[in-house]
Amino acid sequence: MNFILERFIGENIEVQYDKPPTFEKTPGCPDRFFWDGLPYTIIEMLSQWHDFSRSGSMAHNMRPSSMKKARRRGSYGVGRFYFRVRTKNDRFFEIYYDRAVKSVDDRKGEWVLLRELSSSLAE
Repeated sequence: MNFILERFIGENIEVQYDKPPTFEKTPGCPDRFFWDGLPYTIIEMLSQWHDFSRSGSMAHNMRPSSMKKARRRGSYGVGRFYFRVRTKNDRFFEIYYDRAVKSVDDRKGEWVLLRELSSSLAE
C-alpha cells in the first residue's frame, strides 16, 4: 500500500498500552493514542523503524567505534521509534517516541503524532 501526505501535525500525544512495554525507552507500538481530546484505537501497525542518529554537538562527542554501536542500538536519550498505524476509524497516521531527555525532572521522552496519511490505490 502506498501513502501520500494528508497533513503534517507534529503535536505531542498521550499513548496507552493494554500491556505496558518491558522497557520504557524502547517501546513497541501503543494500543491507542489521544489527540485533540479524542481517543484513536490502533488496529494495525503497518510498519515500524527507528532512527538513532545523533545531531548537533552530540554527533561529534563519541569515539568512532562507540558511534558505530550507537547507530545500531541507540544511546541514552538519543533516538526515535516510528510507527505507521491504521486506526479503528480507518485513518492512517505516523507516530513516534522521542527518547530525548527534556530536563532533569523530565527524563521519560515524549510521543508525537507526526502526520496523517491517505492510502493510495496505486500499488
